[in-house]
Amino acid sequence: MRKIIFALALLFAPSAHAQIDAVLLQIEQNNTTLRALADQAEADKWGNRTGISLPDPEVGFGRLWGHPASVGNRTDVAVSQGFDIATITGMKFRQAQRQNTLVDLQFATERTLVLLEAHRTCIELIHLNRTARELALRLRHARTIADGYAERLASGDAGRLEYNKAMLNLAAVEGDVAQNEVERRALRDELQRLNGGVEIALDDTEYPPVSLPDEFETWYVDAAEASPVLEYVRRDAEANRKQLSLSRVEGLPEFSVGYMREQTLGQHYQGVTVGMSIPLFGNRNRVKQARASVQAAEARERDAQIQLYEQLRNLYTRAMGLQRSASEYRRAMTESGSAELLKKALDAGEMSLLEYIVEMGLYYDSVNRLLTAERDFQLAYAQLSAVWL
Repeated sequence: MRKIIFALALLFAPSAHAQIDAVLLQIEQNNTTLRALADQAEADKWGNRTGISLPDPEVGFGRLWGHPASVGNRTDVAVSQGFDIATITGMKFRQAQRQNTLVDLQFATERTLVLLEAHRTCIELIHLNRTARELALRLRHARTIADGYAERLASGDAGRLEYNKAMLNLAAVEGDVAQNEVERRALRDELQRLNGGVEIALDDTEYPPVSLPDEFETWYVDAAEASPVLEYVRRDAEANRKQLSLSRVEGLPEFSVGYMREQTLGQHYQGVTVGMSIPLFGNRNRVKQARASVQAAEARERDAQIQLYEQLRNLYTRAMGLQRSASEYRRAMTESGSAELLKKALDAGEMSLLEYIVEMGLYYDSVNRLLTAERDFQLAYAQLSAVWL
């Protein structure tokens, strides 16, 4: 339990996750898919509650005219109520409750998928916001250089070739800025779609601080307990086993009791009636089908356990690698200097414009790799933590 609370604290820390939390909360409230799924879940629950009560009582009335007329007429009145063991013992009611629990778990699984999609979209948008911030710096440097070489060209201190290089470098950065803005707009539109068409803002440029568990196996025990997928297959197997028992009971005879009155000329009869329906044909193969369903449900449970374990273990290993990769990129960039140092070297005449553009290209490539590694780590962590969404 403490591990779950710790993981939840990492996932939903108010100071770091406030804006993403607000986005996910809005999407959960406004998402049209979730609304439709919730309505369908409610309809399915009512469907599961249908047919679990006793059958309706049956009332019969008969009026028979005698022939010859001297025998008089005959009037029959009959009231009967049927019942079966599965209903009066509550087996059908309890099975309906199990089915409704499965409906809730199915909705929880679908909800997790929708919120995970929204969470991943938020991470992608934060990545592009960070990229936009980096590109703004690159654009400022490129414009400064282009303006400088325009002045040097006008004064005769630089040639047309160097000026063209500076302008091409500026155009390339401006193109990157425009492309990044197009992608940001697309992600904002995607968030708006997930939010039911309501516009939503996410301007963060920093990811929330997250930390992977130190040891996977212990963490997986808590994750498996929290997983709606595993809970669903466990409950589904249990429901199918109970359905097998219910099918066996439904193979027992059904009974009915009632009252009957018969009235003729000058006399009448009344009393209790008892009936029994022997299920010779209607229940044929029902038990066999229920037994096969139990086997299939247990197979699904075993498969889900294996699939979830392997999927989370692979995600954990990948997230660990991406975390190390991002740390190594950041350390290498810290040790190698910055764009400001390269600009100073260019201004001091220690390198040519072509050398500066090449070196800046290498630096920018390292920055892009760092941004990508940090984004990929956040995406892997989001999927790894989705069981608690």
